[in-house]
Amino acid sequence: MEIQGIYATLATARMDRAEKFYTELFAREPDDRPMDGLIQWRGIAGANIQIFQDRDNAGSGRLTVVVPRMDDARRSLEETGVKLTGESEGDYGRIAQFADPDGNRITLAEPPSSPFKT
Repeated sequence: MEIQGIYATLATARMDRAEKFYTELFAREPDDRPMDGLIQWRGIAGANIQIFQDRDNAGSGRLTVVVPRMDDARRSLEETGVKLTGESEGDYGRIAQFADPDGNRITLAEPPSSPFKT
């Protein structure tokens, strides 16, 4: 099987609200609208993201966004009104979380400066 691309998909109860939120998060408008009730962004740091209208499943999704500097990402999000949880640190760096308007959980992950502990 040859794979040409992969899309992560999140459900929303209100497309207008989700489109506004993700347009701000990704700092650009959706790339296209392949069908009614579906918008998508291509090439977000090498990933493709779809948001689709599905009231019954809205809020049950998860998305991880890897950032180079947690402090910068936190400051940028808080300037737009997004509130992040406190940070946790583990074997693979720091994480903090926030939710989109439907309750889908988004995790910010900052990798450690060195992936190997000494």
